[in-house]
Amino acid sequence: MSVKRLEPWSNPLRDPADRRLPRVAGPSGLVIFGVTGDLSRKKLMPAVYDLANRGLLPPGFSLVGFARREWAHEDFAAEVHDAVKEHARTEFREEVWQQLIQGMRFVQGTFDDDDSFERLRATIDELDKAQGTGGNFAFYLSVPPSAFPVVIQQLKKHHLADQSNGSWRRAVIEKPFGHDLKSAEELNKVVHEVFEPDQVFRIDHYLGKETVQNILALRFANTMYEPIWNRSFVDHIQITMAEDIGIGGRAGYYDGIGAARDVIQNHLLQLMALTAMEEPASFDADALAAEKEKVLGAVQLPKQLGRSTVRGQYAAGWQGGEKVIGYLEEDGIDTRSKTDTYAAVKLEIDNRRWAGVPFYLRTGKRLGRRVTEIAVVFQRAPHSPFDHTATEELGQNAIVIRVQPDEGVTVRFGSKVPGTSMEIRDVSMDFAYGESFTESSPEAYERLILDVLLGDSNLFPRTEEVELSWKILDPIEEHWDKHGRPAQYKSGTWGPAEADEMLARDGRSWRRP
Repeated sequence: MSVKRLEPWSNPLRDPADRRLPRVAGPSGLVIFGVTGDLSRKKLMPAVYDLANRGLLPPGFSLVGFARREWAHEDFAAEVHDAVKEHARTEFREEVWQQLIQGMRFVQGTFDDDDSFERLRATIDELDKAQGTGGNFAFYLSVPPSAFPVVIQQLKKHHLADQSNGSWRRAVIEKPFGHDLKSAEELNKVVHEVFEPDQVFRIDHYLGKETVQNILALRFANTMYEPIWNRSFVDHIQITMAEDIGIGGRAGYYDGIGAARDVIQNHLLQLMALTAMEEPASFDADALAAEKEKVLGAVQLPKQLGRSTVRGQYAAGWQGGEKVIGYLEEDGIDTRSKTDTYAAVKLEIDNRRWAGVPFYLRTGKRLGRRVTEIAVVFQRAPHSPFDHTATEELGQNAIVIRVQPDEGVTVRFGSKVPGTSMEIRDVSMDFAYGESFTESSPEAYERLILDVLLGDSNLFPRTEEVELSWKILDPIEEHWDKHGRPAQYKSGTWGPAEADEMLARDGRSWRRP
């Protein structure tokens, strides 16, 4: 008797060109190492629930926690439940939770214990049968960088990284990717001995933010910006990531790393690459990475690092109406520490589009307020027919992309003040995500976790980008290590006076966000 082969079924009502239908992950699961940490509790678990609540995860999705705690599966589910209730973006729905809880498991163990990883493998095999995950699992390393090599090697040793019968395995690595170029190269070597480049997803949560992706939309989906996005019209570009908090309880992690390694090496250099890159051939991972690598490879460090870079440490001061202590007075910090809590650098990009245009990058803790923005500041008009008195309150035109917290774009330009005299003053035209769209922006980790499960690596930095970023920062860190101590700045201000002087020497000043 002949058996009729069934053709693959496709939905006749679904048009591939219909963008209203969301991208939904196929059968899969997520293993989180370090599941008891803050990142997991505040970001990863709520993001998984929010994705499920939005219908973007498969019905049999599985979530496995791995940590030292002596928890049963029910204890882990209770922990996830509490994290979701406290931090999830979407409303809690019991039916979604009941479906999600079916695939939750916990594996107790340590990273160097073979038995623990055997239990993990058995758990994955069991979920494969019970939940229909198809053998597709992503391993999220929410662990200290020092633990990366041992976890990666254990995954290899116990065949957890093996892909067979059309299934996939992926590794998700949190920053920092090393602490300098040498350590980054060593880490990449360890990772790529086990996982192929297309299996490795390096998380930079800033790239998951809607407003960061909007940089590409703003530039390349419109005709009004790109013609002036170059050295002929742009005076300079400022990229700021400011925090109004101190180090909190992170002394053990933060001291010895500092603001430049923690933020400039990854977040700010990625924002600079997206702002400065040429138009990619398409919106896919390879094309985007190629253009970002060209920018990072063309970055020129200033000849006099002492005059064009600044590092600082916050001192005691007032923040939000409260008296706060300085960095050297924080618990667990050596009073001789030279770790920077503020860093500002001036970079140039040596290519045809940007030659001679300075990019000023700054980040710091205990600054005036929490804000991340990219300000493209334009040259003044080459000739003004107006009297000097008419334009004395006129600044420079600017396009400001606000990454957080008030996501949107501001265009600043000069306009006549109503009245009988000709007086021109700066005004702002504002676009805010919250006012223009009915749907609220998803959390960055929602987008990034979904992309991992879909195998879409558009928003994840490649090996080459990480190493090029360290090549930019390493000489600056070496210079700071040999010359003096960080400048002090009062908490609640916008950084040390030396940073203002750095721009003043160029005839410019920092924007007040």
